[in-house]
Amino acid sequence: MTPRLLIIGCGDVGLRVLKLLAGRWRVYALTSSPARAAALREAGALPLVGNLDDPATLSRLAGLADLVLHLAPPQAHGATDERSRHLLAALGRRPPAVLVYASTTGVYGDCRGAFIDETRRLRPATDRARRRVDAETCLRAFGRRHGTRVSLLRIPGIYARDREGGHPRERLLRGTPVLRREDDVYTNHIHADDLARACLLALCRGLPQRAVNVCDDSELLMGDYFDLAADLAGLPRPERITRAEAAERMGAMALSFWSESRRLDNRRLKRELRLGLRYPTPSVGL
Repeated sequence: MTPRLLIIGCGDVGLRVLKLLAGRWRVYALTSSPARAAALREAGALPLVGNLDDPATLSRLAGLADLVLHLAPPQAHGATDERSRHLLAALGRRPPAVLVYASTTGVYGDCRGAFIDETRRLRPATDRARRRVDAETCLRAFGRRHGTRVSLLRIPGIYARDREGGHPRERLLRGTPVLRREDDVYTNHIHADDLARACLLALCRGLPQRAVNVCDDSELLMGDYFDLAADLAGLPRPERITRAEAAERMGAMALSFWSESRRLDNRRLKRELRLGLRYPTPSVGL
């Protein structure tokens, strides 16, 4: 029997998943934009128009697919993920067998550069991260209640040369500074193609109610990452500034990323999902 997959939020990563499947599965893709229907159909999915902010538009999702890949972000405000709650309410009428959710490593909060695995206590420091923790909690409860195998993929910075906004070149060209080494933070990465493969493997091999860090093998300070990108692109390395200077010159979003430092253990990704990274470090992927 041909697997039936429903993709929620079929953007760049969802399109990469469709490319990997190459028509072997029957795939539905939920979009809030009717204008995207033609592009999704061309990519190999049957488009469905619906809006996670409007529960009334989601009723047709119940029982539609055996597998669900939830790639949509929460709404922009609040500490709870109302979009995921609306989705789960719709799916709960006829629950899927498997549900994979694209979460974020921001759920860990600041770990002061420590090397951590998925058992680390969650300490979200922003509402953006709190919404993700809320989604994870709701999804795990849904899985236990309905017997759905839920996988939580905790994802760091996604990059790829062909991903819009996914290459540091644009930031380098803008001349955006980075922190000096003594103030710098560890950052984590995954190539978009490896992430798409991880999504498919989680649909097939993920363990019930299990979180997995989806990251490569690198352990880079953020400044070193941008130095590497600059060298590979033949561009000047970014200016280094102090944390005090950053507070004066940078916006709140940038400062929030510079306030958290952690190094991620990816052994579950390799042992449980059995993903062989094609881009094990940014020096290869960039």
